[in-house]
Amino acid sequence: MRAVVQRVSRAEVRVDEQVVGRLDGAGLVVLLGVTHEDTATDAERLAAKIVRLRIMAGEQSVDETGGGVLAISQFTLYADTRKGRRPSWGAAAPGPVAEPLYETFCDAVERAGVPVARGIFGADMAVELVNDGPVTIVLDS
Repeated sequence: MRAVVQRVSRAEVRVDEQVVGRLDGAGLVVLLGVTHEDTATDAERLAAKIVRLRIMAGEQSVDETGGGVLAISQFTLYADTRKGRRPSWGAAAPGPVAEPLYETFCDAVERAGVPVARGIFGADMAVELVNDGPVTIVLDS
């Protein structure tokens, strides 16, 4: 499982020009990619790591600041671009495998007491955010 975590001052995601998820204040945008070997345990551990990651203002974590998480599924995080000009998506798990793990990740963040806004799995989404810092971190499970 791979996550690109960005500290933001605000963010939202739209599908068909309709806002489906929003952070109105400071929080984290998490772009989440799932590969074939990932498990529910990986999703839960990654969620726990992200909610306790001390990257918010004052070296606090998002669970300490009361911020939220906007979680977006993104299979393109597993693009293989080593050969040619066309990325290969073979390392990305297919939807029936990835979607339940994305949901497990989101549920684990919520169980940790952090509100979660979500994109729509598999949809063509427009993500708008203001990266605060900028702070961007890549995590692998």
